[in-house]
Amino acid sequence: MSYSLPVRIYYQDTDAGGVVFHSGYIDFMERARSEWLRSLGFSNSGLMKDLGVVFVVRSLEITYFKPALLDDLLDVGVEIESLGRSLMVFRQEVRRGDAILASAKVSLVCAASDSFKPVSVPGAIRKILES
Repeated sequence: MSYSLPVRIYYQDTDAGGVVFHSGYIDFMERARSEWLRSLGFSNSGLMKDLGVVFVVRSLEITYFKPALLDDLLDVGVEIESLGRSLMVFRQEVRRGDAILASAKVSLVCAASDSFKPVSVPGAIRKILES
């Protein structure tokens, strides 16, 4: 299951030379994962309020290939690589056209929103991901 979010680069995303800050890519990837979740019919606030869970980043490994620049239109991709009891692993890419600017492997843990202890991924989400 894959998803792509278009992201425009604004001045606030860049340094004085018009190059995106390295941490900006992580923000773009977070936004894409949130929108991917929304496309499945769930929101982060709904998960907290209705199901008492949050997804927290356990680990992130990112590789940068080329810089994103002021006014670029990027596509930020999300693809789930694996789904465990409480762990989801994603592959993400930031692209400008056919060029890969950055790629990452992001592991998220489903946790109880009150204790941050790992819990099972909610059945409603698991059902969609496993179909």
